[in-house]
Amino acid sequence: MYWAEHFGGEGVAVGRLSDRVVVVTGGSRGLGREMVLAFAEAGADVVIASRKIDSCVALAEEVREKYGRRALPVACNVSDWSQCDALAETAYAEFGRVDVLVNNAGLSPLYPSLDQVSEALFDKVIGVNLKGPFRLSALIGARMKEAGGGSIINVSSIEAVRPEPLAVPYSAAKAGLNALTLGLAQTYGPSVRVNTIQCGPFATDISAAWPDGLREELSKHNAAARVGEPHEIVGAALFLADPSASAFCSAATLALDGGWR
Repeated sequence: MYWAEHFGGEGVAVGRLSDRVVVVTGGSRGLGREMVLAFAEAGADVVIASRKIDSCVALAEEVREKYGRRALPVACNVSDWSQCDALAETAYAEFGRVDVLVNNAGLSPLYPSLDQVSEALFDKVIGVNLKGPFRLSALIGARMKEAGGGSIINVSSIEAVRPEPLAVPYSAAKAGLNALTLGLAQTYGPSVRVNTIQCGPFATDISAAWPDGLREELSKHNAAARVGEPHEIVGAALFLADPSASAFCSAATLALDGGWR
């Protein structure tokens, strides 16, 4: 099973989220996929949202086969306000509740120079990384509070506090996401907890496009002397999703970057 395969031991995570409902955006691959599988093994039903429905459907089938949990695939581009609305309505229509929302969808397109960043590219980066999390959190957070509680987890980046020249719009969006965490925690607390996982570099499928030598260069910049493996986000995500383990944790930013310096 998932936990035993990646962390050793049997059933460490099983039951931690029994019969809860978790929505994960950007959920069909990379860090999102790892969280979906871990949530399902922990007993949760999952809503897997991504722009490409085929990959969501495939992962939903895997969840059902491996863990016997309900899994709902939903096509959603979170930069589109109306698609965020539809995602929220679809989740509530299917399950009647949402206990955990993970705003994980993100993107950071390359550009040759700042003066060549088009308005369309800038709007796309802000839309996926900030606008979508705002809208989904506003919709689902309000319903969580009305229902008695829940957890919102925003997946941010070291770029929010250590901006690099080739990711300035992305850095600005993720800095906004960090601020959004603080505001949402005050808005929907005390029953709804809102926290950030601030990631360093992870070797997801996107890393296959990294230039030669980048992985080694990035590994020089943290105490762990390596980049993260995708499954290593799971412990933090389970902690923040679990209402018992993280009951007194809200408005926090958890650095998951290997000790970036």
